[in-house]
Amino acid sequence: MSESAVPAVGYDELAALKFVALEGGRSGPVKISCSGLAGHLDASSQTASRRLQRLESAGHLDRDVVADGQWVSLTESGEAALHREYAHYRRIFEGTDPSAVALEGTVTSGMGEGRHYISLLGYMRQFRERLGYEPFPGTLNVDLNEESVRARSAVSSLSGVPIDGWEDDDRTFGPATCYAATIEYDGATAEETHIIVPERTHHDETQLEIIAPVRLRDELGVDDAAVVSVRVEAVE
Repeated sequence: MSESAVPAVGYDELAALKFVALEGGRSGPVKISCSGLAGHLDASSQTASRRLQRLESAGHLDRDVVADGQWVSLTESGEAALHREYAHYRRIFEGTDPSAVALEGTVTSGMGEGRHYISLLGYMRQFRERLGYEPFPGTLNVDLNEESVRARSAVSSLSGVPIDGWEDDDRTFGPATCYAATIEYDGATAEETHIIVPERTHHDETQLEIIAPVRLRDELGVDDAAVVSVRVEAVE
């Protein structure tokens, strides 16, 4: 868990991000010209170019500039930003507050990093205080299916429990967010669980790391390759 700062973007940049998404940039790279974007945004080509640059700097876009334009696609972070806007509009026009995201994936063995990090005193103290339990020393790792990888970006629009970064004599440890979750497998349910999302730029968005006060493999009776359902819920 290493600390990373993501530059903030404003409404003007989000309008450009929405344009890229509407052009098909969620599915893969699409060719965008600054003049075309400028016409859509009622801005100059230079302004349109700056907005794309800011979105790229914020990690919301991948961009490949070519002679007659640029190939642009949304990143997971970009999708998450649009999901947050979507949640706001649903609140305004539907009077609803989306409070859960349903995911599915396959249990897999991790590299052992989760066991090491969550057992560190600086994190463990916060888990006890903010989650109300001391996690089992290890995470349940779930590889998400393709549909859930896309749906996962909506998780960032939910309210979670912040875990602060901290330092010891040797190094700095980054912050994370914990989201309440319920896991189901073959009729068994584990309710007091959280997915933990480190705030780091190279975190694998195709995998969930799940903590709980018990060993979830035993609680659910799962081994590698078991397909589990994970419902991630907003923290009240």
